[in-house]
Amino acid sequence: MGCNQLEICGKIIEMKKLRYTPIGIAIAEFKVSHISQQLEAEVLRQIECEISAVALAQIAKSMTDMKIGTVLKLIGFLARRSRINLQLVLHVNSMHPI
Repeated sequence: MGCNQLEICGKIIEMKKLRYTPIGIAIAEFKVSHISQQLEAEVLRQIECEISAVALAQIAKSMTDMKIGTVLKLIGFLARRSRINLQLVLHVNSMHPI
């Protein structure tokens, strides 16, 4: 199974300080709030959720220009937070302010 892609729009609600791996790769960790209406079984449903996200390298560096409240379109994939933490995190491959 190779299908794992997520596209979502949301507002930045939390941003951790930019950090670097031991080999110098930038890491930005942040959280976005998503609100929308989606059709499910022919019923309009109100959706509200928060998603933890991480961006690496150049995307992480560009996140330093973003402020709390900035609305973004994020594209990436889902993965565990760590080997021992099963919580899902969006790993961002593409980020565009809206």
